[in-house]
Amino acid sequence: MRPFTPAARAAAAALLTGAALLLGPLPAAQAAPAPKVLHAAPHGSGSRCTQGRPCSVEGARNAARAIGGRDVRVELADGTYELDAPLRLGGQDSGVTWTAARGAHPVLSGGRTLTGWSVHADGTWTAKVPGGVTPRQLFVDGRRAVRARGGACAAAVCDATKSGMTGAEKTGIAHWARPTDAEAVISVRWRNYHCRIAAVTGDLLTFAQPCWTNSASGTDRTGPSWDTTTVDSARYSGVAHFENARELLDTPGEFVWDSAAHTVTYLPREGENPRRSRAVTPVTEGLLVLDGAHDVRVSGIGFAYAAYRQPDTDEGYAGTQAGLTLTGATGPVDHAGRFYTKPAAALTVRAGRHVVIDHGSFSHLGGAGVVFEQGTQDSTLTRSRFTDLSSGAAYIGDTEPMPAPELTGARNTVSYNTVSHTGVEYTDSVGIWAGYEAGTVIDHNTLDHLPYSGISVGWGWNQPEARQSVLRDNRITDNRITDVMLVEDAQHDGAAIYTQGAQPGTVVSGNYINRSAYGNTERDGNGIYLDEQSSHITVARNVITRVGYKWVSNWADYGIDNHATGNWTDTDAPTLGGTGSTMTGNHTKLDRLPAEAARVAAAAGAGRAGGVEQLRPDLARTGTATATQSSTDGTATAARATDGDTSTDTRTLSEAGAWWQVDLGAVHHVGQVEIWNDSAMTTSDFDVQLAASADFSDAVTTHITGKALRPTLLDTDTHARYLRVRLTGTGRVALAHVLAHP
Repeated sequence: MRPFTPAARAAAAALLTGAALLLGPLPAAQAAPAPKVLHAAPHGSGSRCTQGRPCSVEGARNAARAIGGRDVRVELADGTYELDAPLRLGGQDSGVTWTAARGAHPVLSGGRTLTGWSVHADGTWTAKVPGGVTPRQLFVDGRRAVRARGGACAAAVCDATKSGMTGAEKTGIAHWARPTDAEAVISVRWRNYHCRIAAVTGDLLTFAQPCWTNSASGTDRTGPSWDTTTVDSARYSGVAHFENARELLDTPGEFVWDSAAHTVTYLPREGENPRRSRAVTPVTEGLLVLDGAHDVRVSGIGFAYAAYRQPDTDEGYAGTQAGLTLTGATGPVDHAGRFYTKPAAALTVRAGRHVVIDHGSFSHLGGAGVVFEQGTQDSTLTRSRFTDLSSGAAYIGDTEPMPAPELTGARNTVSYNTVSHTGVEYTDSVGIWAGYEAGTVIDHNTLDHLPYSGISVGWGWNQPEARQSVLRDNRITDNRITDVMLVEDAQHDGAAIYTQGAQPGTVVSGNYINRSAYGNTERDGNGIYLDEQSSHITVARNVITRVGYKWVSNWADYGIDNHATGNWTDTDAPTLGGTGSTMTGNHTKLDRLPAEAARVAAAAGAGRAGGVEQLRPDLARTGTATATQSSTDGTATAARATDGDTSTDTRTLSEAGAWWQVDLGAVHHVGQVEIWNDSAMTTSDFDVQLAASADFSDAVTTHITGKALRPTLLDTDTHARYLRVRLTGTGRVALAHVLAHP
């Protein structure tokens, strides 16, 4: 193309000038209108919703509807908004931002303050409770009180059957003033049950229905072979405790609810005063419900003291898995968990689109924190804090494997949240649960101090109706998960990260897992658990330390095409069981985390809690250390306890004074010893001896009564070359791992 000549340029300029004269002046660019700001306050009223005359939250919602929704911002002033019913937002409320005013910390509360306490000679306080209120939880000065509880009752006394339970006489329940206010709390494997006593007849207890029926075998409405984990199964070992009886009120910080007198009685902790302390009980179930709304943002708002009413009814809490329950006296045959019930939550989003929940706080809740359900898509829960919840923090999605497209949970994100001390009451609940989701991201969350699994994604248990589902392309990445599957809560068969179902394209990567079921009473507790039909999942570049059993588990041959690669761990695991599954390039049996692994671990989580617990060198694994034992049963040699793998076991013959020992090769300063019992938890009632001399004449001996744990930890601080584990009676010594730390 030839360049324009001066004459051509002049002609073009003349044409443009003429066009401008014909068209007239162009309009100035228009700035986007500023959002309309409405103001709400705890004691607001009216409909003006100005800063000087704020509305209630319901009034602000109605004012936003009158404006038309979009480009409306509702600012909540500081303080507590006591709600008698949930604030409900629907499709007409789309496009509105709900946020804390600058510098404010508003809290939506479902709690009621109990007042008028009378003080008794025994030090307890009693208050009348308003009608319609059933205090299941009580918080005194922001600290959770405990429903008065007793000790455990073994199955030999509290023998459970489909119809009820023995033990009313030996437990003293038969002589309680109000036994029908009390509940039995039971854990069996991964399940948790809370059923109220309905009647006492002699030594027999019967329980509210349908709670007890749904907790027992024969419903044909739970997962495959789950009748082996019901209250009347062989795995039932007894009642964890009975709770909510005046006769059990014996520890400061406990309370009891009397339904006949309509009172709460509380045994105060030191320093609490009935005239100054504030006692709050959750009353309102659900604080904010978004139903069919889109493009809504909820930012900087707190949620506290929301109730969860189902466990107070005859439904009780018949736990199935992960905080979901079996409800209803009847229902369809279901082995895939399609009709389980999620817990009530403080904030629920149904059929939402492009909803954002950020910088929220969820605390002191009787149920869960957040639920996304009924086809919520492209929505985000981020940079929020969850602590002191009776159930789990977040439940994302539903339990139907092939829902209609508009009911499919997809492309949701849960990121940069901090989750701690959830599942306080319902110990089978998980920190973050996702059901049948596609393209969901669970990223950079910090989870700590949880009773059962940290993150659970997927559903179905390989049942025919669940083998084809919408599950796919989910990402569980860069989360920090520490101190989960806590031993004191007695929940089993879980993991820091747990999956179910075939989900092509799903990735589990960059997570830091430390202490899952650590110190367990049985061989249990995994790092990453690809359970049942979990398939087509990649597990890569995770750092996994101090787990009670396997760092990665894929036991079922129908869980196929899973691949674990490039992970770092301080133990080892059997090869993945599924067809086509592989384990390649993993860094196992470590006693120090290399720099790259430490960087991955440090980068995981929400960024509010850091630090990587470095592994400690193991003197028993050095080149000069040699393990021996008093005898060997088959191929279970002494060296298996020093091979760096907690899934392999040693075993002696049954004999008097059976022993296992290791020669560390030279005298070392031994600061701590770890004893890991074998898979059958065989080793019991034994001495741990550390000596500088081979004849153990100078041994320092520590006796362990009962079974060794996984692990039992002994702080030793002694100089020794020889370490011995020796039975004090007759039996076997069988060990998975023994470590000697300098």
